[in-house]
Amino acid sequence: MFKGSIVAIVTPFHNGKDGKVDEKKLRELIDFQIKNGTSGIVPCGTTGESATLTFDEHEKVIEVTIDQVNKRVPVIAGTGSNSTEEAIMLTKQAASAGADASLQVSPYYNRPTQAGLYRHFKAIAGSVKIPIILYNIAGRTGVNIEPETIAGLAKDCKNIVAVKEASGSLDQMSRVKALCPPNFQLISGDDSLTLPVLSIGGIGIISVVANIVPRDVADLVSAFEKGNIKKAQSLHYKLLPLIKACFLETNPIPIKTAMGLLGMCEPELRLPMCSMSPVNLDKLKKALKDYGL
Repeated sequence: MFKGSIVAIVTPFHNGKDGKVDEKKLRELIDFQIKNGTSGIVPCGTTGESATLTFDEHEKVIEVTIDQVNKRVPVIAGTGSNSTEEAIMLTKQAASAGADASLQVSPYYNRPTQAGLYRHFKAIAGSVKIPIILYNIAGRTGVNIEPETIAGLAKDCKNIVAVKEASGSLDQMSRVKALCPPNFQLISGDDSLTLPVLSIGGIGIISVVANIVPRDVADLVSAFEKGNIKKAQSLHYKLLPLIKACFLETNPIPIKTAMGLLGMCEPELRLPMCSMSPVNLDKLKKALKDYGL
């Protein structure tokens, strides 16, 4: 069900004082993604600035995404929280709206133990029937979901089916593959590690850079799946400088800035996210130009 290049789509906002969600632009971006080979859409993830969306906006963005996608590809709704009760509420809403799956980030700030993580995710999984994808990104949340915890959840909760791994550790990801059931899916959470993760049994990427170059990211995964390793490697090295530029500052600042420069949407960000420094902006512009964008 989940494979290939899955975009962690930005949430476009109107420019100006109101800064409301630009639903029309969101629909256009979704169509652009699907036309260019993207095989799944993740609304309300980190790249979608979920942390600064109101509950009403969060629900609306997911509903608009489901409506616009119209079952052409899976919609994996970001519905995680550091409050188990809130995560259950958001996940139930997404399931009711027709989301194909939920992406569950590990609780942030409160730094639960591994036992707490297990109970948190198990409670969410037990509240809905849709598939759950864990999202492990200790660099943002302050806590790592250990491979043994992931394996326990995969064994005990039938609808916990995958993990988006953004630990940056191929050793950890290999341990996840070794410990979990064969049908449990490993998804790269780092654009620069897409090819290495595929090589250890991953099934794709939940991508940031696909917001601006969806075809190349999709082609990289497709080439690897077809056994065309040289093409996959070529795309990997082509993408690397652009990926590096898209993480010069905290995501989604650079990718949204890039989309503004390319005329794809307003580069509007919500505080505490703010515009790029002039030095990094120049580096981003150069990377876009060098890429041919």
